[in-house]
Amino acid sequence: MLANPSGLHSRPYCPHRSLFSLTSRRCNLFLSLNCPRFVSPHKPKPSSLSRILSRKCRERFGIRALVDPDVSSVVSDDAPFFPQAVSVRIPYGDRHILVETGQIGRQASASVTVTDGETIIYTSVCLADIPSEPGDFFPLFVNYQERFSAAGRTSGGFFKREGRPKDNEVLICRLIDRPLRPTMLKGFYHETQILSWVLSYDGLHPPDSLAVTAAGIAVALSEVPSSKAIAGVRVGLIGDKFVVNPTTKEMEDSQLDLLVAGTDSAILMIEGYCNFLPEEKLLEAVQVGQDAVQAICYEVEALVKKCGKPKMLDAIKLPPCELYNHVEEIAGDELVKVLQIKSKIPRRKALSSLEEKVITILTEKGYVSKSESLGTVEMVPDLLEDEDEDEEIVVDGEVDEGDVHIKPISRKSIPQLFSEVDVKLVFKEVTSKFLRRRIVEGGKRSDGRTPYGIRPINSQCGLLPRAHGSTLFTRGETQSLAVVTLGDKYMAQKVDNLVDEGEYKRFYLQYSFPPSSVGEVGRMGAPSRREVGHGTLAERALEPILPSEDDFPYTIRVESTITESNGSSSMASVCGGCLALQDGGVPVKCSIAGIAMGLVLDTKEFGGDGTPLILSDITGSEDASGDMDFKVAGSEDGVTAFQMDIKVEGITLPVMEKALLQARDGRKRILAEMSKCSPPPSRRLSDYAPLIHLMKINPERVNLIIGSGGKKVKSIIEETGVEAIDLQDDGIVKITARDLSSLEKSKLIISSLTMVPSVGDVYRNCEIKSIVPYGAFVEIAPGREGLCHISELSSNYLPKAEDAFKVGDRVDVKLIEVNDKGQLRLSRRALLPETVVEKPGGEDANDSSQDTAASHKALVKSKDKKIVNMPKDASAEEKVQHIKANFSSLKQIRTPKDNSGEGTLTPRKKAFKKIATPAKDLPDMSKDMTRNSSSRTTSGMTTKEGSELVNGEAKVG
Repeated sequence: MLANPSGLHSRPYCPHRSLFSLTSRRCNLFLSLNCPRFVSPHKPKPSSLSRILSRKCRERFGIRALVDPDVSSVVSDDAPFFPQAVSVRIPYGDRHILVETGQIGRQASASVTVTDGETIIYTSVCLADIPSEPGDFFPLFVNYQERFSAAGRTSGGFFKREGRPKDNEVLICRLIDRPLRPTMLKGFYHETQILSWVLSYDGLHPPDSLAVTAAGIAVALSEVPSSKAIAGVRVGLIGDKFVVNPTTKEMEDSQLDLLVAGTDSAILMIEGYCNFLPEEKLLEAVQVGQDAVQAICYEVEALVKKCGKPKMLDAIKLPPCELYNHVEEIAGDELVKVLQIKSKIPRRKALSSLEEKVITILTEKGYVSKSESLGTVEMVPDLLEDEDEDEEIVVDGEVDEGDVHIKPISRKSIPQLFSEVDVKLVFKEVTSKFLRRRIVEGGKRSDGRTPYGIRPINSQCGLLPRAHGSTLFTRGETQSLAVVTLGDKYMAQKVDNLVDEGEYKRFYLQYSFPPSSVGEVGRMGAPSRREVGHGTLAERALEPILPSEDDFPYTIRVESTITESNGSSSMASVCGGCLALQDGGVPVKCSIAGIAMGLVLDTKEFGGDGTPLILSDITGSEDASGDMDFKVAGSEDGVTAFQMDIKVEGITLPVMEKALLQARDGRKRILAEMSKCSPPPSRRLSDYAPLIHLMKINPERVNLIIGSGGKKVKSIIEETGVEAIDLQDDGIVKITARDLSSLEKSKLIISSLTMVPSVGDVYRNCEIKSIVPYGAFVEIAPGREGLCHISELSSNYLPKAEDAFKVGDRVDVKLIEVNDKGQLRLSRRALLPETVVEKPGGEDANDSSQDTAASHKALVKSKDKKIVNMPKDASAEEKVQHIKANFSSLKQIRTPKDNSGEGTLTPRKKAFKKIATPAKDLPDMSKDMTRNSSSRTTSGMTTKEGSELVNGEAKVG
């Protein structure tokens, strides 16, 4: 039903007498120079107004300009078309914000720009010209958008233009909407749209609380009929000090993230997250926030008096009082019985049937008519643009661009007395009244509980065998199926907005509310704003109990699907999510639960003593009919998340204190019921969950695992079958695998690649990976190879390495050198028994024997005894016998026969390294060696047991 049936002057712009008068045959337009809407900065065109009207309209209406005799009949060209810009500074915590209006968006009902530091928010408020159909939900629409250009960058995705709202923007839309809605007067049905943009962001002053304040100022300056101006502030707890509107840098050390919104006298909305803070500390924070909100609201009220527009109070249309009496008389007795039905669906159907009965009876009695053919009223819309005194005919089709046309308005009927919509609105209010009276007077709620009662709780874990963790949590007629999925960092959720640039969330909770949960048919699509808000609340509530990434290097996803709903579904998600985390093997710090509290503020109206009545664990009907929805989540000792929405004009701190303490008692009872979960949480990783292992290596050796262009790490993944290997600059290596065997293989390869070998280490049973002309590459550990030069492969002379070895052979090698590039030089010959050189008898026999003895001047002990150096004057025979006695497995190398004799035992040429010790250390007999001798000395020899003889000392490899 229209508030003003004439349809004229539905949006008064300035305080002056009505601009229109309606006669039976003509519509007279009165122009006044005091009205900015009809003052043009340009000279009027002779035919601008006549072009608006068609010939038929001209026949029906006559328009003439009436000029006030006290003023000149000539409109001055210098008269301003728009109001002048106004700017004020308002206290905002320990600093001031700049509020400007009248410069940007002047055609909106109201628009403001609010500046905090270098963060600028622009907010506009607009109204629809024609009211929509009456309803029980105020037609308010809020849109908030963060332009990436505000931070000097563009979107990181494929689409560079801002489109669908991100989750962070949706949450801020809800922050703006929730405190504004209770201040809107009932009976106003013009659609109202609030648009808010972040035009500039300095990275220091967060835009969310600033956007709430900007919206409150814009609504206060606009024509929207609201009760009081609102404002919002953030409160942080840094050390033991509360800080109002802290910067983003200060919030990094804050134990509390609280946003408070309200008026100069009451609290309308709070939302906060903390790390197990007690209720008393939270109340102190709310008080600090409320004091800051009051200071802002006082300044806003002064600004409204200076440049605010008149409120559209004449557009408010409420159902007549007589209708309330008729509905109570018809449905009163049956309503009392219906509200005693405990189950939600039968009660809802009974209420719907009773509503139809009321409409039918009132229609039969003649109070309600569904026909719209009775009576009509002509309606003329506002003229928004240029007008002219002369009346000219407009040729069809000749219309300048930008001119506003008068569209034909369908004629609506005037009901005989009441409309059907009014009856439905009144029936809902009467139902709410009877429900409150039942609770206050009788002390019983619809399901039979007392105000402090908790609904029956049942929980089961491990329902889904392939899920990593699952829980079905049921509280009364509200049920949540919570599922936990574990993964590596690639499962993390990327956060791309102004505040969190390029961050990744390792824990996130996604809440879904299908229409089947309330027994209805509905459309499925993208998550609604309600779903995003409820999911974030449950996510922030569970976050403090999670282990650190070092202790549990998994990305955690929780899905909460509401399978039944009758109130407090977000808090059921908290309870179910906590149990599902435990069932998935996540080592949570403790268990937490959530509960929703309700309120009947004015109990005196319903037979009480006037003391506010707090309801624990409210249902859907108590939420819809009550005055508050206060959600609190936490453990027995402290709170982790809380959110309060008020449906009246605010509550005081004493009421909030009572609700918080009652919520603490309720949480303790819910936690006790959760401990009785059957079957209980498994508290271990599922067999189907990925395995993640953390390794700490030298940061300087990370590149050895990565390899050129990432080839090495890719080859390790392909070879071992692991899912991913994540390398960090600080030396942390995270390996993700589906089975233990592949995980162990990758661990062995990485350990080998990053180990720091030392000269002298011996490696047994190593595989030859490749053979080259100058030697062989031997794998001493998985993924770690070294070069064994051809001269170090054997005691014999080898013209080609492939003559004695092939790829795949296994050998024992010793590390003899590590160069500056980290390349390894290996030796097989160093582990082979030393060759004993003998010459046939003759005059040079003693000299030959002496040469052999000189090549072994330093003999070391074996594992149990030391071999002393032989004297220089020992005979060749004594020296050979001494060596044979200590090393029984020495091999002799026979050279091919030559012309000098048969069967001569002498080492091949190039079979040994050059002497490592200086020449001055050699025995004296070395100068008796002949020039033609082909034998060379070695720097050491190796025993069977692996002991190395170097310069007469034992070094065990």
